[in-house]
Amino acid sequence: MGGVDVLVRSSWLLVAAIISVMLAPAVEQVEPGLGAGKYVAGLAFAVLLYLSVLLHEASHALMAQHYGLPVRSITLHFLGGVTEIDGEPDTPGREFGVSVVGPLTSLAVGVAAIPLAVLAPDSSLLDLAAKGLAGANLVVGVLNLVPGLPLDGGRVLRAVVWKITGSPHQGTVVAGWGGRVAALLVLAYPFTRQFLLGVPADLTDYVFAFVIASFLWTGASASIMSARVRRRLPSLQARTLARRTLMVPDDLPLAEAVRRAQDEQAGSIVVLDAQGIPSAIVNEAAVLATPEERRPWLPVSAVARSLEPGLTFPADIAGEPLILAMQKVPASEYLLLDGDGSIFGVLVTDDVDKAFAAGI
Repeated sequence: MGGVDVLVRSSWLLVAAIISVMLAPAVEQVEPGLGAGKYVAGLAFAVLLYLSVLLHEASHALMAQHYGLPVRSITLHFLGGVTEIDGEPDTPGREFGVSVVGPLTSLAVGVAAIPLAVLAPDSSLLDLAAKGLAGANLVVGVLNLVPGLPLDGGRVLRAVVWKITGSPHQGTVVAGWGGRVAALLVLAYPFTRQFLLGVPADLTDYVFAFVIASFLWTGASASIMSARVRRRLPSLQARTLARRTLMVPDDLPLAEAVRRAQDEQAGSIVVLDAQGIPSAIVNEAAVLATPEERRPWLPVSAVARSLEPGLTFPADIAGEPLILAMQKVPASEYLLLDGDGSIFGVLVTDDVDKAFAAGI
């Protein structure tokens, strides 16, 4: 769909089967004598319902692509669907647009199904399907606008708080707590149902409330934790974490390279090729694992990793772009270049990890 992979989890089959069984009595009532066909009709409605969920998720994907964000996939699962987007909108307005379009699509589908329900013959399969489709999409649209993560309404709230405060992290924390409140309300619903509606809750109500509340609480808590982590990322600056480096020819014995690095108080070694161009970075772990008696006979290039694409960063890279670049090409060392192309130093992954853990 629009170049985006659509995945269907096996859990969807379970939900489709449950919907088929739950609708069977209603199908039998409006269309007696179908026999096993009543389950087929229920399954057809489940497929129709999930097609509307697919429309909901596709609207998120199309809006994200409109803003230049790559969309990895759309996945349908037992609780609905999710759109995996690489990166996040860079403005609160775009965050609002990507988030709100899904619930609005569900509401539009629900509204569009109402005329069909009005025109369909009473007590017919078409009438049952139209009313079910309208009701389900209107409920999905409204519930997804609840202002709490991980619901779409939570991302809408995040965009609003981001716009007001100027901080996306503050917006995430507020929306995350909104999701936690929503989880507690869902969990409390079966216990208060009889008081509110005069209808006692059964075991199914408690099970569904627990599953949905767990989903909301887990997603909201993960969002809050992510915001706290991201708030600390700007302090991670490659330039300040860089190690001074020594440049040596690729045929220099390892022992001599280590000696020179110690004399010059360099914390890293970059290997130059025959033309004097940086070609590799010496791996510190490989050096430590090499017995000292072998080092005089081993060229420094034997314990170095070639400078493949993705192992060279600008020295001014910092924060989340730095972490994303390191995740894209995992390595123990990276070469840092100044704006004029000269070597600034070497960034060691262990140093980044320690700096982050220290909360600098």
